[in-house]
Amino acid sequence: MADVILIAAAEAEVATELELSLSVEGWEVFIARTGVDALDQARKLQPSVAIVDVAIPGRNGLDVCADLRRDVRTVNSAVILLGAADGTDKLRGFAAGIDDHLAKPVDRAELVARVRSLLRRTSQMRDLSPLTHLPGNFRIASELERLVSHPDARFAVLYADLNEFKAFNDYYGFLRGDEVIKLTARVLVEALALHPGEPSFAGHVGGDDFVLLSDPDVAEKLCAEAIQRFDRAIPALYDGTDAANGYIEVADRRGNLHRYLLTSLSIGVATTTQRPIRTQWEASVIATEMKAHAKRHGRSAFEVDRRER
Repeated sequence: MADVILIAAAEAEVATELELSLSVEGWEVFIARTGVDALDQARKLQPSVAIVDVAIPGRNGLDVCADLRRDVRTVNSAVILLGAADGTDKLRGFAAGIDDHLAKPVDRAELVARVRSLLRRTSQMRDLSPLTHLPGNFRIASELERLVSHPDARFAVLYADLNEFKAFNDYYGFLRGDEVIKLTARVLVEALALHPGEPSFAGHVGGDDFVLLSDPDVAEKLCAEAIQRFDRAIPALYDGTDAANGYIEVADRRGNLHRYLLTSLSIGVATTTQRPIRTQWEASVIATEMKAHAKRHGRSAFEVDRRER
């Protein structure tokens, strides 16, 4: 899957030149002409790299860069600031969280080299899933370790996975299965963005397993939001007749048909509200246990650990 690059530049000549230079390298390129449009597209596309002109209208380019860094949907995107030739905005750009700076007019060879370097570096350092563009196990573990290292930290760990996903994959094939995984990542990230707090993190363990870290006060609303969005969207990934029936029939190795309901989302929640969580392993065990309880509902559901000790 081609990396997505967003160009936020008002000048048509600049935007077109950048687009041609990057698309010829095989990257998928989108253009925004205002700061507001840049943020809207970035949240939707979750680009691998965002290239932001400091002079973009509607919202200052430096503010756009800072907003990209603060939003859970774009925090993992690399950001390049296009600035003045004298570099007067470079320090302010790095303070806003940019990864690199390019002076205008942009040299094509340098642009391509910087983008390629950032893509390689972010893939290695941020441990991103190539399918969902979410951080993987290394980042999940480090974020959990950071939280549990503070005795007074308040947080919730949400462990999500899918029910009947293997049947879907076997029936429709892995390419359609990948669409379900991407849908799951999208609804989880959108739900997290709608219920902000500290911490605010989304990671992809692998397969159909995801971990979110959130403020414990919003965890239940976050779960409900994610489930509602998932259940509303998942029928569109089934063929019309199957979606209308509410199930698919999959043959086993002996040719016997088994009926499977539409794929659903289960979430288990471990939280520090009732008791402290002292290690990442403890958090994992509790969240996994709660997810097992959620799966017993036979539909999309979540369960929260409410034990005091």
